[in-house]
Amino acid sequence: MEQLLPYISEVGFPIVVTLYLLHRIEAKLTTLNDSIQGLPAELREQLYMIK
Repeated sequence: MEQLLPYISEVGFPIVVTLYLLHRIEAKLTTLNDSIQGLPAELREQLYMIK
């Protein structure tokens, strides 16, 4: 957090908050992307188990 203080005075509070939130959400977006890409295979497996 102490590393962010110089940036707040240089670029402004809204930009720093935006960068912080983007950094936090990056991992969640990666997980979501992996889940979406794996969905067709999971659906095929479920369909195979039903038959």
